[in-house]
Amino acid sequence: MTTNPSLSPTKLVLASASPRRSELLQRAGAGFIILPSDADETADPSLPARELVKVLSARKAEATAAVWADLPADVLILAADTVVEAPDGKILGKPIDEADAKAMLRSLSGELHHVYSGFTLLWKDGIYTESVESGVCFRALTDEDIDRYIASGEPMGKAGAYAIQGLGGGFVEALSGDFTNVVGLPMDALEKAIYTLFHKNFSDFNVE
Repeated sequence: MTTNPSLSPTKLVLASASPRRSELLQRAGAGFIILPSDADETADPSLPARELVKVLSARKAEATAAVWADLPADVLILAADTVVEAPDGKILGKPIDEADAKAMLRSLSGELHHVYSGFTLLWKDGIYTESVESGVCFRALTDEDIDRYIASGEPMGKAGAYAIQGLGGGFVEALSGDFTNVVGLPMDALEKAIYTLFHKNFSDFNVE
């Protein structure tokens, strides 16, 4: 699906408070404003991970769009959601406490797991949602590794209880797929979607 470039959005709104997603967009040269979503993030646990992130990212985009009585034609809302699928198939979101984080990291130790990020683009005349998968293999982690990492505070607020772009990257033995997808926003897929839909690059968005 494509839109008329002359009528396409020029202002990008990130429906996320994630500093990692903001940093990725900034590095890509995008101008944007941040308007975090307050959407309910509970969902049907029977959904496959690749579908779950699409459902949740769309819900976040729609919640942010509701700020306007009528979404302006020049606004494009971007929302995203990321989960980790453990080797046993369990979906791991953000840990609720340190004990939860420890259990997540133990389940990933020495194993291959998959990370799914879904993103949604919502504008006045349409909506587009996509999910991307990456594979991550951890080295075997000792209890000391896990305890030290949890003590750093980094696991909290991260899907799967680790940040690949931070100290958690030291646990990774192998990665297949897009690194930025594991960070939380699949930039290659997002760039292609924006160009296909609007014939725009990241640098075409401004905050003026």
